[in-house]
Amino acid sequence: MPALSRLFLVLLFGLVAFPGQAADIPRRACLSKAEQRAAVVSHQAISLAQALKARTRARHGDLVRARLCREGDRLVYVLTLLGRSGKVITATVDAANGEPVSAR
Repeated sequence: MPALSRLFLVLLFGLVAFPGQAADIPRRACLSKAEQRAAVVSHQAISLAQALKARTRARHGDLVRARLCREGDRLVYVLTLLGRSGKVITATVDAANGEPVSAR
């Protein structure tokens, strides 16, 4: 078997046998508009305006998109921001208290 074919088979086997660390990444299930309103009314989450106000200390850019999602056993706001440098930044904010969880 040619070397290129062997390399392809080894890579294919590696992808099938070791699918990566996807199990370590928490799954996000984003809420519908009605579910978002219900979460805010029942005090499971602060409003988006309050979350944005709480994170003004670490302002990264202009808000492009905001989603309220369930991540494990908590609610988080997943914010898509357009940074001053022109790069798109994704920031995750705890929906219970507005504290930043991560930014990348």
